[in-house]
Amino acid sequence: MAIGAASLRLPAVVSEGGLAGRQPVVRAPAPDASDGELIQRTGAGDRSALEQLYRRYARSVYGLALRRLGDRGRAEDAVQETFLSIWRSAKTYRPERGPGAPWLYAVARNAIVDRHRGAAEPPVEVPDGLAQEAGPPELAEQAWTQWRVHRAFDELPENEREVIALAYWRGLSQSEVAERLGIPLGTVKTRTRAALQRLAVILEGEL
Repeated sequence: MAIGAASLRLPAVVSEGGLAGRQPVVRAPAPDASDGELIQRTGAGDRSALEQLYRRYARSVYGLALRRLGDRGRAEDAVQETFLSIWRSAKTYRPERGPGAPWLYAVARNAIVDRHRGAAEPPVEVPDGLAQEAGPPELAEQAWTQWRVHRAFDELPENEREVIALAYWRGLSQSEVAERLGIPLGTVKTRTRAALQRLAVILEGEL
């Protein structure tokens, strides 16, 4: 997958984000630094950390954007907007809420959605080889979905979370859930139905 070098110059992205008042971290991050660490360092003004994130994720973000938008130019713009947004909002990342990659893909998804809404012309057809290419774009989509479902799960009442966790993550039947929790089977069914309906409302239009 080739990305136009002229369209994806990270220094231009960083300069657009503005460096005034932000002192870059002197020590460069280790090559094996976690995504979360790189995002936190980016939030502290470390340009090298953003560059490392860019090297790790520019291609997969581009692939995801191309699949969603169907246009190389808009996909490249979405990559620019993604890393500009990361530079601006990295300070809001909280590692205790989850790993860095899903957060980054959530930023990318917002940039892609914004670019899609602003499209004035229909997208050009994506070459079959790119449209069918498996790998990072699919993983990006999966990472976003998993992260968003977990965030939605956290919004459920505790009694609904526990039946969903046992049934869908532990693989227990509803009868086994009832036995494990010491509650009637009818209660398990009611809580499960309510939880799924609540999740559907929370996630409506997002997945």
